[in-house]
Amino acid sequence: MTNTLFGFAKIKPKTDNYDDARDAILGIVSETRAEPGCIEFTVLTDADQGHIFLYEEWQDEAALQEHHSKPYTKAVMDNYDNWLAEPLRFETMIKLV
Repeated sequence: MTNTLFGFAKIKPKTDNYDDARDAILGIVSETRAEPGCIEFTVLTDADQGHIFLYEEWQDEAALQEHHSKPYTKAVMDNYDNWLAEPLRFETMIKLV
């Protein structure tokens, strides 16, 4: 069994804030991928660009928590209160097999 942690985020920005949210998330991709515990950090959108999705893979829970403590991550998340049409949905999972 592995300690690898998988994360899936569903982000629904307000229409007027979609570009701001997207650009802010895209702006931290390089730094996030360079973090020692980051295995994968992929940003996706749906066809109508109403949602932003994150697929994340982390070495373990500690690596994810470390990511959330980074100033660049906090800066994005602090803006979610103003940007999002609904609360951020973030699910974490571990691989069974």
